[in-house]
Amino acid sequence: MPWEELAACLPPENQGPGAPKWFDAKGMFALMFLKSYFDLSDEKLVERFNTDWGIQLFCGKLLKENQLVRDSGIVGRIRAYVAEHADWQKVQEVLLNSWKGDIDNTHVLFMDASCYESYIRFPTDVKLLWECCQWVFEKQLFKICKKTGTKRPRSKYHEQKKRQLGYARKRKKTFKETLKRKKSLIYLLEKGLGQLQEVISELKGAGLAAEEFGYLRTVKTVLSQQTFLLGHPAKELKNRIVSLPRPYVRPIVRGKENKRVEFGMKVHMLQVDGISFLDTMDFNNFNECTRLRISVLKHKKVFGQALQLGADRIYATNSNRRYCTERKIFTCFPKKGPKGYSEAEKILSGEISRQRSTVMEGVFGDHKNHYGLRKVRVKGEKKEQLMVFFATMTANAVKIAKRREKKESPPLLDRAA
Repeated sequence: MPWEELAACLPPENQGPGAPKWFDAKGMFALMFLKSYFDLSDEKLVERFNTDWGIQLFCGKLLKENQLVRDSGIVGRIRAYVAEHADWQKVQEVLLNSWKGDIDNTHVLFMDASCYESYIRFPTDVKLLWECCQWVFEKQLFKICKKTGTKRPRSKYHEQKKRQLGYARKRKKTFKETLKRKKSLIYLLEKGLGQLQEVISELKGAGLAAEEFGYLRTVKTVLSQQTFLLGHPAKELKNRIVSLPRPYVRPIVRGKENKRVEFGMKVHMLQVDGISFLDTMDFNNFNECTRLRISVLKHKKVFGQALQLGADRIYATNSNRRYCTERKIFTCFPKKGPKGYSEAEKILSGEISRQRSTVMEGVFGDHKNHYGLRKVRVKGEKKEQLMVFFATMTANAVKIAKRREKKESPPLLDRAA
């Protein structure tokens, strides 16, 4: 790990009064790598840090004999600090430049896209509307009225709560039942928002905290979107909200047989000699074939000109084919026209396709199964991006360490001697 270069990616430490600062810039980055490597919760990671001197040395903070880190929320605050102040593209460039000497076949570039799902329940319109109604009435309106001693405004919330429970218990819901439930909840939510707005106006905003005003804005957006969906098809709605605590998450249509839609962040990943690096991360859906030119330029900046390229058929557009032909980049795209591949070109194209479908796509499963990305649990757009970034870089660091260990280990004949 190039610790000095990584530490330079964070602003200088603020020296001043207050609680003792446990970790410097190196320790913060080291803790983020360990979070992905061990795939532990924040609390479990702090416990592991307190009891393992090897982890303490890795973070550059060796505790004294009776000293413990008792703050279980320190990992979350460090994650928020790094996400706010460190540019992941700059950090990635520092790491790739440090690992370049251990990467072979840098003229071969693979690319593919995947979705890393956020930890949310499967969203439906009825569930989302009911969550909004619960927040407006139970968590805000009733709470404010009880605190101020004022009379609750009249509503049919408790009656709708019973109906919602009966609807949720049904294993099969007809279209008419769902539509009726949506209309009832939209009417209830609209009335509840009006009553809550009157109470807030009377108290001059004193009843809500700063974070709750953001929730209120999200609830109003959900109401307008669900009202729009009553008379329009879903494809006409842009920036559809599917989660109240994570309003930035969007439905990503992937077209898979077992999972047609995924809810999380779409990532365009590049790979050179088994080492992966990120091109872009976005919660809005995008067409990955438009990223080919930018990806080739990013590869050129770090590793030099790409001569061979492996990607699936969605990238094989006419503009991408022309771009690769002009720069003499051999691809595994199917040939167009009557003239096919020669025998040598067929062998090379088949090998590139095989490597892409096994090594490249296997990386996504490796990240999800072993580096904590099966469901991203942290909340916050930048924080989720940070989790995906450190999981990718941690997997790379493990591969680089194994390669260096293999180079440094003596041959079997020398060991026998």
